[in-house]
Amino acid sequence: MEISTGPISTCSKEHQKIYQQWFPVADSDGDGRITGNDATKFFSMSNLSRSDLKQVWALADTKRQGYLGFKEFVAAMQLISLAQAGKELTSDLLSNAAMEDIQLPIMEGLDALLAKKKKTTTTYVEPELNGSPQQSPPTSNWFSSKPSKKIPLSAVTSIVDGLKRLYIEKLKPLETTYRFHDFVSPPLTNSDFDAKPMVMLLGQYSTGKTTFIKHLLKCEYPGAHIGPEPTTDRFVVVMSGPDERSIPGNTIAVQADMPFSGLTNFGGAFLSKFQCSQMPHPLLEHITFVDTPGVLSGEKQRTQRSYDFTGVISWFAAKCDLILLLFDPHKLDISDEFKRVISSLRGHDDKIRVVLNKADQVDTQQLMRVYGALMWSLGKVLNTPEVSRVYIGSFNDKPIDSEAVGPMGKDLFERAQNDLLTDLKDIPKKACDRRINEFVKRARAAKIHAYIISHLKKEMPSMMGKAKTQQRLIDNLEDEFLKVQREFHLPAGDFPYVEHFREVLGGYSIDKFEKLKPKMIQAVDDMLGYDIPELLKNFRNPYE
Repeated sequence: MEISTGPISTCSKEHQKIYQQWFPVADSDGDGRITGNDATKFFSMSNLSRSDLKQVWALADTKRQGYLGFKEFVAAMQLISLAQAGKELTSDLLSNAAMEDIQLPIMEGLDALLAKKKKTTTTYVEPELNGSPQQSPPTSNWFSSKPSKKIPLSAVTSIVDGLKRLYIEKLKPLETTYRFHDFVSPPLTNSDFDAKPMVMLLGQYSTGKTTFIKHLLKCEYPGAHIGPEPTTDRFVVVMSGPDERSIPGNTIAVQADMPFSGLTNFGGAFLSKFQCSQMPHPLLEHITFVDTPGVLSGEKQRTQRSYDFTGVISWFAAKCDLILLLFDPHKLDISDEFKRVISSLRGHDDKIRVVLNKADQVDTQQLMRVYGALMWSLGKVLNTPEVSRVYIGSFNDKPIDSEAVGPMGKDLFERAQNDLLTDLKDIPKKACDRRINEFVKRARAAKIHAYIISHLKKEMPSMMGKAKTQQRLIDNLEDEFLKVQREFHLPAGDFPYVEHFREVLGGYSIDKFEKLKPKMIQAVDDMLGYDIPELLKNFRNPYE
């Protein structure tokens, strides 16, 4: 099963030149984006029905960003042409249509607009930056260290732009005031919002993590090593690039256009075990993969790690769109380190997919026993009453041996593998929704953090006994969390880990913290209750 990532907008060079002349006419702002308002004006020249144009937009804007880049614009034009020819608009229409069958759409009145536009503008040139088809507006200056004026709504041309504006104006001030960046998560940067969706693979050594990536790419990535022993000894980010190369961790962590600057907090010991592998690949234009070192067992291996392994996993988990936990039929034991790793994924349960890989190495009877043992082990670690689904398969380039697994086993493998690959295929389409989800989750966490910090400040005496009071608050942090929860009617599940919070708190003087500022809290409440719903409303399908 191939992973398709949206409308396939290949076209002849002649048609591409024509579309490059049409694009500036449709793009009223000249920022390389066709917004909903632009589309309703330009697409109406096709004389298609509103329902057809609604479907054209839905199929072209697969990522639900609220705008079309050049490649999406070409796909929309091709869909309009096929609709004019009487074809039914479906998600696989472009991939099934022959390129020579797709003519230029008939756009009534376009020639007059082209002649008028020719006097004032030039042909649009598609940017070729790291294989990216879209041109981003200059939003990087929103993230400067200097305090800036309010960003006007006119500067927002997509859902992601709107989230950037809301973060700078309403959420970041709250985070900075109450030291959220020191306790929970570093501040977001421009590249964090613009980064491609990420998939992280976790598991013990030799469970097939690197082979899984190779299977999806149908080739090896730079620096990949596969073997029965622990071969991957570092975190490897596999992403799109103009040529095949490996970039060291220290270099990639300081690049402003990469979303990995937060990893500098884990120190040089980690960065020496981190690298980025770049290569030109159509799948990597839409998804970035994170290959991780095999999780080891035993106290000796744990103490030999020179960096906070669990902390790094937690950092990547917050950034990733999907987390694959890989198991091997011969390695079902969950070590102490693996328990800590799984516990660090708390709050990201919706992203986790459990995969029983290499399942063709055992027969059907053994597989049933292995499956039951894995479910029992996971039930003890995940601490949830619901049973997690386990995807059974063998994700490598070898065909499934029906003699070894039997006809029932082969059918089971194929269905489970297809379900998992469908999840992967949907990642680019759901990337914008995921970004909104993570943003809202962060805002809720920042609010609770502000309540906790201001409560601790309020408990401190004004004059004598500050050191003794601080120690008492740190020792009885569970009780203080409970007081905050009751006072502000907050859900217990949204509170941070007590032990981690206590560890960080020990390095600060609580007396220096800020008191509660209701206006800041209200600004975040308004953002969650009004601004984000309004943003989604403005950038939905313009024909709805």
